[in-house]
This record gives sequence, C-alpha cells and structure tokens, in this order.
Amino acid sequence: MTITICPKCRYQRQTSDQALHPDICPSCGIVYSKFIAKKTQENLQYDSESETDAQFEIEKMVTLRQQLITAFLYVPERVDAGAFWARVACLVAFTLWGGYFITGGVDWEKIGSSFMHNINLPFHEFGHILFMPFGEFMMILGGSLFQVLLPLALMCVFVFKQRDTFAGSIMLWWCGQSFIDVSPYIADAEYRALPLVGGGGEESHDWGNLLTMMNALDSTQVVANCSFGIGALLIIAALVWGGLILKAQQKNLVSLYE
Repeated sequence: MTITICPKCRYQRQTSDQALHPDICPSCGIVYSKFIAKKTQENLQYDSESETDAQFEIEKMVTLRQQLITAFLYVPERVDAGAFWARVACLVAFTLWGGYFITGGVDWEKIGSSFMHNINLPFHEFGHILFMPFGEFMMILGGSLFQVLLPLALMCVFVFKQRDTFAGSIMLWWCGQSFIDVSPYIADAEYRALPLVGGGGEESHDWGNLLTMMNALDSTQVVANCSFGIGALLIIAALVWGGLILKAQQKNLVSLYE
C-alpha cells in the first residue's frame, strides 16, 4: 500500500517527491511503516490497559456491593435470648406504629399530634440554623432536610460503627416517618394555615416559601404525596430489613442451646 499523506505531519506527497523513498516522508523524515507499527502497538497497549482498568472498576464495585450487603445483614455469632425477644417485641410495636402512619395518609391532625412529631420538631428547627451559612434557600430547606438526614446518619453509625443492624433498621423506620411527618407541612404550602413554631406568620412557612421560590406552588399536593410515599416505602423497607435480621439472629440463638 502506497502512503501519500504522512500520518505524523499530514504532508501530502507531490510528483516531485517520486525520486525519494516511498516509505519516507519528504517533510518530517519519518519512516511510515515504523511510525504506523509503533502507533498500532501503543493503541493495543492502551486498549489492553483500558480493558484492565474497566475490569478492575467492575470488580471493585462488586466487592463494594458485597461488603455493603454483608454490613447491612450482619448478625453476631452469639445472640442473647433476652435481647432477641426484646427486639421481636420492638419490631411488632414499630410495625403497628408504622401501619398507623401509613394508613392515615397525609393527615396533619394524625401526624402533627403524634409523639414522633414532637421528637422531629427540635431537629427540624436546628436544621434551619445548621444550613443558614448556605444561603436563604438552603436555610429554609434545612429544617426538613436535617429532619430526614439525621436518622440516616444514625443508621450508618449503628450499621458501620456499632454493627447493630437491627438498631439500624429502626433508624431507617424513623427516616421514613420523618418523610411522612413533613408531608402535611408541604401540603399546606398553598394555604399556609398550619400553626408554626414561635407563632410565625404566613411569611415563615417553609414549604410555602420553597415552592414559591421554585415556581412550583401548583405542584404542592404532588410533592406532599411524594414525601409521604417515600416515607411509607422506607418504613416498609425498614420493617422487612428488621425482620430478616431477627430471622437470622434466631438461627444463632437456637444454635446456642444445641
């Protein structure tokens, strides 16, 4: 094959170059065949390294997934009988409690008068202070945001530091309940009728202001339903997770008496 354009400097051979060797560029002096062979080798090596890197990334992701599954389903080898049955009673109570919130829907009277609302409220108010340095929007959002992030942070502490996966499942339940707790506040964005902490007026309504700033006030009910739906799913997931942990713990509990 005769090469007319240099693969390095892109010089196009002229009629006057016929006296020169056809494998040598008259402009930059490279040997075409050697240059092409070197580039081909470099490309093959690069493809090989890219394939190796991709395989390494896949293996790393698989390993990480396995580690996460192991961490979230960890069960100690020895399970105390008293602690086990206390957890069973706790799971039953939280199942009934979760059903109470899920079946109630976005109902301010039911959610706002609950014990959990009084637990969530101080963290909600602290969230405004915590996110204040990040601007007005984040300061307003910070209340609801911190309210749902705190249980997730505690879940990670229990799972990865304390290795108490059942306690982690209860924290996930709390996170779901926090989403449900926020939903009637979101639903009230159009009306701004709910009583606010400190007796603040309509101008202090978090979600009324947030949805107005996002030009999404017409989507109030959709956002509220999404918050409620996420909360319900998280509560169900937490209960299933807790049930799996107790089922695995029961096997270890029985083995202590064999």
